[in-house]
Amino acid sequence: MPATTRVTVWNEYRHEKENEQVGAIYPDGIQAAIASSFEGLGEFTVRTAALDEPECGLSDDVLDATDVLFWWGHRAHGEVPDQIAQKVKLRVLQGMGLIVLHSAHLSKPFRGLMGTTCQLKWREADDREILWVSRPGHPILAGIDDHFILDQVEMYGEHFDIPEPDETILISSFTGGEVFRSGCTWRRGAGKVFYFRPGHETFPIYFDPTIRNILVNAARWAAPTGTMAIACPRKDKGWLDQS
Repeated sequence: MPATTRVTVWNEYRHEKENEQVGAIYPDGIQAAIASSFEGLGEFTVRTAALDEPECGLSDDVLDATDVLFWWGHRAHGEVPDQIAQKVKLRVLQGMGLIVLHSAHLSKPFRGLMGTTCQLKWREADDREILWVSRPGHPILAGIDDHFILDQVEMYGEHFDIPEPDETILISSFTGGEVFRSGCTWRRGAGKVFYFRPGHETFPIYFDPTIRNILVNAARWAAPTGTMAIACPRKDKGWLDQS
């Protein structure tokens, strides 16, 4: 394993260039805001990638040099080529960590790894969210005791069509009475996947200190501890047959 954890932050990077409100909040893109969470932390090297770059910014060389991939997407899920999504899925199975953020629940890599629609209820409003810790002591939640509050969010509600998580570490409640599984983990092959709900583009959520701490903790948690070759080797002899 490399001396530092190699992080790539992927973003569609469309809203910021087309919507003045979003551009004012994230002038350098959501990917830059997320990447800045790691500034000054020598255990990480961080790069960013975006949809409109060649190969969506995710060439073989980039993916081969990525230990943890953050994915933010919203309105252009269908523009990610299937072959790119399949490469990301394969790299996760081989050991790369994947952090899926907010509306990336409908991204091709996440849906491919989950095998479900990943649909949910939503309400775009200036809402208040309380995120309750349901797995105290989980490493992604280091530094959070019981709950934290976000004052301006978009509501996501159940039913969230995902396979049963290995761990549900955060549950959200909203002003309308809705609840949502906002922090969920899975293992897929040798890789770890974390879905983290907060992050609507019209709110400065990725500058919130608690959110940024969770993003860093998630990268530590998802970093590979080993890799696995995706193969089905033929074995002509059983282990008892030594002749």
